Amino acid sequence: MPEDDNATTAAVQVPAAPGSVSRFPSVPAPVKRVFDRFPLATYPPNDVPRRLSNPQHEHRLYVFIDARGAKHGRPSYNPHCLKWQAYLKFIGINFTIIPSNNHASPTGALPFLLPAASSSGVSADHLVPVPSTKLQKWAIEQMHVEEEQQLSIRFDVYASLLDHRIRNAWLYTFYLDQRNFDAIARKFYVNSSTSNIIVRAILARQLQQAAKDELLKTSSYIDVDDIEMEACNAFDALSTLLGPDEHFFGRQTPGLFDASVFAYTHLLLDDSLGWQRNALGKHLSKLENLVQHRQRLLEMYF
Repeated sequence: MPEDDNATTAAVQVPAAPGSVSRFPSVPAPVKRVFDRFPLATYPPNDVPRRLSNPQHEHRLYVFIDARGAKHGRPSYNPHCLKWQAYLKFIGINFTIIPSNNHASPTGALPFLLPAASSSGVSADHLVPVPSTKLQKWAIEQMHVEEEQQLSIRFDVYASLLDHRIRNAWLYTFYLDQRNFDAIARKFYVNSSTSNIIVRAILARQLQQAAKDELLKTSSYIDVDDIEMEACNAFDALSTLLGPDEHFFGRQTPGLFDASVFAYTHLLLDDSLGWQRNALGKHLSKLENLVQHRQRLLEMYF
């Protein structure tokens, strides 16, 4: 599944009740025979792209985004990609957005950054990509900004709300809610990848199974009401943390935590995505300071 944290892309299927009919039918026998005879092969991630249309003196951030969005510097539709896209903007690093997917990543996941040749002191053929796990360290070395985690002992506590409660609710809302999956996720991650109907069906099934597996790592079953309630409570806590300030932890400028929150609040409040059911967005819209936080960052940096 596409990258939301360290997963590939997730969507969750609620286990069917005893005696009920599964919403995800098994693969038809004729199709299964074809793939039994010609099984799908999984290939290793590609090498770093060599032929680049962008000048090699620019940093390039590879994210999930369509060509038009990349051209105009719009926010990625993937929370994990958007977090790092926003953070690099917040601390003043100039870069070019490149539409990509996990298979084009040397690490097998997005986002990753290919530094400008001039900043690396090496030729374009020997550039080393920076995965998302090392982006903050790389950015600090470039801009000499302080490491935000050291500013407050509360950072990790509140970050866990985003990494677990809010992310879990995103996985269900975006991938497992069938109406949202068909209206949004399918368009971004399935239909844009291939025009083959059979391959689309397989991709869709894999995305939703990946989300389900991710949610079931922490629970024996998926309780939708509980997942959404936990996320709403987490947003309430973030609203209290922000209070009347413009940025989290009283910072004068937005930092990594602001980017982490923005990655979810922007997408959940973005009606242009085509949400069919959005309990999280509805709850968020009542938290005025988080709504204003999202709007300020959107207007100032995007």
